[in-house]
Amino acid sequence: MADLTTDFSGIRSPNPFWLASAPPTDKAYNINRAFEAGWGGVSWKTLGEDPPIVNVNGPRYAAIHGPDRRVIGFNNIELITDRPLAVNLREMRQVKRDWPDRALVASVMLPMNEASWARHIPMIADTGADGFELNFGCPHGMSERGMGSAVGQVPEYVQRATEWCKKYADVPVIVKLTPNVANIVYPAQAAHKGGADAVSLINTVNSIMGVDRDRLTIYPATGGMGTHGGYCGEAVKPIALHMVAAIARDPGTRDLPISGIGGVTTWRDAVDFLALGAANVQVCTAAMVYGFKIIEDLADGLSRFLDDKGMASVQALVGAALPSVTEWKYLNLNHVDKAHIDQEKCIKCGRCHIVCEDTAHQAITLSVNGERRFEVKDEECVGCNLCVSVCPIEGCISMRPMTSGTDPRTGMAIRRQAADWTVHPNNPLKDS
Repeated sequence: MADLTTDFSGIRSPNPFWLASAPPTDKAYNINRAFEAGWGGVSWKTLGEDPPIVNVNGPRYAAIHGPDRRVIGFNNIELITDRPLAVNLREMRQVKRDWPDRALVASVMLPMNEASWARHIPMIADTGADGFELNFGCPHGMSERGMGSAVGQVPEYVQRATEWCKKYADVPVIVKLTPNVANIVYPAQAAHKGGADAVSLINTVNSIMGVDRDRLTIYPATGGMGTHGGYCGEAVKPIALHMVAAIARDPGTRDLPISGIGGVTTWRDAVDFLALGAANVQVCTAAMVYGFKIIEDLADGLSRFLDDKGMASVQALVGAALPSVTEWKYLNLNHVDKAHIDQEKCIKCGRCHIVCEDTAHQAITLSVNGERRFEVKDEECVGCNLCVSVCPIEGCISMRPMTSGTDPRTGMAIRRQAADWTVHPNNPLKDS
């Protein structure tokens, strides 16, 4: 069996699955249940100054559902912990004493003045927490008070606050980044310059979920009024993967350990994050939708995957897919793929034909010679993958590379690599 034990910037845990700072980590009761279920660590719901903030006593959450009512996107307007700091610290100390082998990280959000950091960081560290996670990502409520994403969107603020925390902390400091920026690399570089031991990302994405069509008001609303919130869940995973890979590839940040957050629901999602450079993953929405027991499938699935790949540890997977990530200008324009339909799996629904005929390249024909049959016209197919994306039967349509001969659409010779192909250090095809 593969070893799931991880050492994240000096913070050890029995597996790479942590619960993210959020409602599931708001109190000792929840976290005890999580550790009993098998989670490797938690980031305690974000702590702030006393007196504690006040949350709304109305709808805080809303969801985007698939046709089967499965939650695929989630929105919240909840703020940081609304429990007194002393209560949180007392419970953190007890949890760490009871679960010494689990990672317990203190998420914090403090004003942009050094005095506050000097006062609170030693006090929080006294609980025995294994590290700090600086919440520079919350996009609603706290940002209006000059914290959260109001800090995370300004690299100079990120660096300064990180320096303050490092000055008063004697445990690893993780900087949690907001996705609500044009380029995630800049705040990551600032965190690195400030002395951060690691980064975590992504926090939630600015969003409004919709409108109550009867009342014609924003939805959800509290007392008839609502506001934008933070979007998370499966729907944000592609955004998170892009940003994780960007930091893992950038020369100025690629030595920073990354905790991947954003839509981790199954072990397959965890594999994606790890292979693109994350050293562990944090989970929130999936736990809120399905409960803490999902850790069993997460850990078992990842362990089996590593075994199948002959990998002895999680670390062996970290960054394995990064060499295949490059910029568009380095893609091999001489490579040709064509769609292929497995007639035995085809259920004759015709979706591939309709979308290709209406919105793509008219490369899938419908013939009715005693039966409905859909076939690909190689001379028209550009390998766009649309038909694969819309086909309801997994594996029915596949893309097949044509590695030699002539492209029937253009009449041009197909080669693995053109003689004038630009070779670049980041080009995964350089050894083709």
